[in-house]
Amino acid sequence: MAKPRKTSRRRPALAVAGFLLLGLALALLIFGAPLLGKRTAEDAADLPQISTTAVVVGASAGALQPLSVGDRAHNFTLPDVNGNDITLSDFAGQPVVVNFWATWCPPCRVEMPELQNAFDTYRDQDLVVLAVNAQEGQPQVSAFFEEMGFTLPALLDSDGQVGNAYGTPGLPSTFFINPSGEVTAVHRGLLTADQIESYLAPILP
Repeated sequence: MAKPRKTSRRRPALAVAGFLLLGLALALLIFGAPLLGKRTAEDAADLPQISTTAVVVGASAGALQPLSVGDRAHNFTLPDVNGNDITLSDFAGQPVVVNFWATWCPPCRVEMPELQNAFDTYRDQDLVVLAVNAQEGQPQVSAFFEEMGFTLPALLDSDGQVGNAYGTPGLPSTFFINPSGEVTAVHRGLLTADQIESYLAPILP
């Protein structure tokens, strides 16, 4: 007559361990990214970001603050009306004027000839004037520049992210940047020829 087998004491312990491992695996599968300290794509979408079409470089998007006199200018890359990417840092060592404007803005239209004149006058001193259009299309901006005979680089801030990073609560807004990349003046509203000259004096060689 066969003796009855003794029940192994290990089986309940193994079963409990198995359930714990299965639960951990399911938790990692469902909540894996947060548990591991990583952000999901949905979480990342909630973070302050600069879009890939208007990349502001040199600081995390969440750390960007509107620029004031004495700040280093945020670097950015934007397409011009001809489809070429223009990056602010390409003009390192040169005086730069960054003007945020739109065709529907009357003061912008009034001051643009003065900016063009400054560009023509001081081009031999390496002055760069970037006319950054706020959220209008390439055909509209190109038509306006062609009509007015402007030759300034016209850039397209199609989603307004560069303007937001710089701090442009209204248009026009203009930033004067010295050859070292430091903001020396911020002017909000219509610029006159005399004001442009006074703002350029400290940054021209």
